[in-house]
Amino acid sequence: MGERALSAGPPQAHRAPPRGAGAQQPGVSTPIAALALRGVTCTFVSRDTRSQRYTAVEDVTLHVAPGEFVSVVGPTGCGKSTLLNVGAGLLEPSAGQVHVFGQPLLGINRRAGYMFQTEALMPWRTARANVMAGLEFRGETDAGAQADEWLKRVGLGGFGDRYPHQLSGGMRKRTSLAQTLVLDPDIILMDEPFSALDIQTRQLMENEVLELWAAKKKAVLFITHDLDEAIAMSDRVIVLSAGPAAHPMGEFVIDLPRPRDVAEVRVTPRFVDLHKAIWDVLRDEVLKGYAQQKLVA
Repeated sequence: MGERALSAGPPQAHRAPPRGAGAQQPGVSTPIAALALRGVTCTFVSRDTRSQRYTAVEDVTLHVAPGEFVSVVGPTGCGKSTLLNVGAGLLEPSAGQVHVFGQPLLGINRRAGYMFQTEALMPWRTARANVMAGLEFRGETDAGAQADEWLKRVGLGGFGDRYPHQLSGGMRKRTSLAQTLVLDPDIILMDEPFSALDIQTRQLMENEVLELWAAKKKAVLFITHDLDEAIAMSDRVIVLSAGPAAHPMGEFVIDLPRPRDVAEVRVTPRFVDLHKAIWDVLRDEVLKGYAQQKLVA
């Protein structure tokens, strides 16, 4: 099956090249991607009618370089989370390949940490015990000390003994962030992690993630519906078409200087230009997705 190649380009917005484009030039070395999806297709069998099939994403090729922050945006139901689950090894694609630092992904991606849209905190464990959990499963003897350190890093040093129901929404997200990063993953997968937060808390969390990311420069694949958030945080933004059979419609290099404050950067002329360029590609796909949802309803 042909590939929709999404290769990095100059520091400006550009549409995805045609099918089959983007082959590596002779004599040009390309760094091994931290995460690479090549020609990935995911087709599901209907629960109601076993003979019916639904293709969520089709022939998707994308990569995230080590230390790169890449966001994927697209209409509701276009398969963004499906791609994240493929990258995590939670879902085996119907076709295509997944590579992690050059090696085929077989089973769970143990070099990745996954921060879900919904909280994965265990309600019967304190914030500290939740952050410790993954370390304990790995058999590390200093799990408590590491959990304490990460709670301090996310501003919850004095809240380790609180249970999830005793924490605000923002605090629970900080705990989830510490829970993910304490394992020191090489790849961080984030599925709309801040969508349920108020705008002020959301911007604080976005800046916090950028600060923590800048310290260690892990590879990040970030899923969001919020175009402003994608531009403010990312090195590249990939636009998916409306489903079914969603595929990349364009790739945009975000050449805004770092470090960034997500609130301040949104009023810069370059941010406005990038927003317009991406929205010009995304608008029609959002309208298609909305029309499809109305038909289903």
